[in-house]
Amino acid sequence: MKKYILGINSTGFNTSASLICDNKIVAAVEEERLSREKRTRKFPNNAIKFCFDKAGISFQNLEAIAVSWNPIINLENFDLNYSRNSSYFPSILHSTLNHVMKDVKNIKKDFFEQNLRLENGKILKIFFVNHHLTHASSFFVSNFSESSILTVDAFGEKQCVGFYSGNKNNIKKIHEQYFPHSLGSFYSTFTEFCGFKPKSEEWKLMGASAYGKPSVYQKKINDLIKFDKNNEFFLDLKYFKHYLFHRPGYVNKNLEEFLGIKKNKLNKDLNQKYFNIAFAAQSIFEKIYINLIKKLFIKNKSKNLVVSGGAALNCVANGKILNKTGFKKVFIPPFPDDSGAGLGAALYVNSLLTKKNKKTIFLNNYLGPSFENNEIEKTLKKFKLEYEKVKDIFDSATKSIIKGKIIAWFQGSLEFGDRALGNRSILADPRNAKMKDMINKNIKYRENFRPFAPAVLIDNIDEFFENSQSSHFMEKTLIIKKEKKKIIPSVVHVDGSGRLQTVTKKNNYIFYSLIKKFYEKTGVPILLNTSFNVQGEPIVCSIEDAIKNFYLSGLDEVYIGNYKLKK
Repeated sequence: MKKYILGINSTGFNTSASLICDNKIVAAVEEERLSREKRTRKFPNNAIKFCFDKAGISFQNLEAIAVSWNPIINLENFDLNYSRNSSYFPSILHSTLNHVMKDVKNIKKDFFEQNLRLENGKILKIFFVNHHLTHASSFFVSNFSESSILTVDAFGEKQCVGFYSGNKNNIKKIHEQYFPHSLGSFYSTFTEFCGFKPKSEEWKLMGASAYGKPSVYQKKINDLIKFDKNNEFFLDLKYFKHYLFHRPGYVNKNLEEFLGIKKNKLNKDLNQKYFNIAFAAQSIFEKIYINLIKKLFIKNKSKNLVVSGGAALNCVANGKILNKTGFKKVFIPPFPDDSGAGLGAALYVNSLLTKKNKKTIFLNNYLGPSFENNEIEKTLKKFKLEYEKVKDIFDSATKSIIKGKIIAWFQGSLEFGDRALGNRSILADPRNAKMKDMINKNIKYRENFRPFAPAVLIDNIDEFFENSQSSHFMEKTLIIKKEKKKIIPSVVHVDGSGRLQTVTKKNNYIFYSLIKKFYEKTGVPILLNTSFNVQGEPIVCSIEDAIKNFYLSGLDEVYIGNYKLKK
């Protein structure tokens, strides 16, 4: 009998659902992709329905439900501040206090269980898993039989850094650091300071940092962080307010006075001072991040490393791990942030319920909705659109890209995670220096300092990148070789780097075949890749989403399965 485990992330931003069956990930999707409400905090009803529909099951078929937050831990520090802020925290307490209070005695456990009685009398177990343990459970989808594991984010129930050791079907905690001394919140503070949305637009700060340079802000921001005799870092809380939940925002007046500059207004253009602040924040983040990894290497002697948590989306820092630490291999999942926490909870519960020392099978993150050609054609006819059925989409799309057209590429199953990895992508010719500004201005409608990713065939990374290493999920940024920058100017960031995606035939045959065709015709094994969406919207999920985004943007063509629309 098949054993299904439903994973749910229902706390904070980017709620999601996932489904595991017999050590295989069946489905996973963020609620925002279905509801079309970017970074939604709403309960993932639509995502759960998708998972059930894909597997052809209902709640009656579940072995267990895994939730990516343990509310029992919150009760330890439950006080007047929490009760005054119920508008912020209701999603954290998943059950009424009188029902869960009996479990406070087990507060040090990694999870707690409750039972749900279904209509037919079946008892369904619900596991509430410690948040950082759900991030650490990314180990179960790595290729490692044993590994060190680092988790870093803004905060879990009370933890913001975790050191773990993974071995076969087990994870053991080694060390943890507690909120409010949070590296993730440090970064979010300067995200807001530079005029971006905290806990949402940290990647903008990362992109802007490349335009900065060393300045007076470097030392000042560095002085906000202290280290004790054990090399633990602590924030000088006088200059932060992320821990004051009754006060909105991250930046306080003390920080503005200390830096001698007011925080930038939301979405206002950056001047050089803010670029320099972004540079300082990024470099200090990297210093602490790498220091944590070095410290973990000393504590746990594995040569393998898994990194997860929201901070692991910092691909600039990730690209430096192997060169600056003792680790020989690193795995960062395509869903390290909270969108993947529900899946992490399911992976952990699966390890509890599975007695065998067997890892979860994970081939790629194409785990969301997909559409057959007959369904695509039916939808196109419904909207009375002119379209062309293309026999060879690789040849057709390549010819269009070479002619300077910007195309959208809608194929196979939706990606689970923050990055578009060739199934819901906008693609262009990396050799055309004008493409970066054209896409930012006319299609994505976003800031001109934002870079685009080079999607490169795995066999050609040594040719184009310094200290080359695989980056299947666009999780690392590497320096592009000096002599190659002029060949692919539209994917070279201002500092000479590129947030690369390495593409293999095994992971994504269709996308690999397209890049291969472009390589055959141009001698360049790279395409410019960015997510198929406009600013403010989630990545497209459905055929209807693709059609809408195509006609509301400056895209030239869109390939939906074997069908091409053009303007």
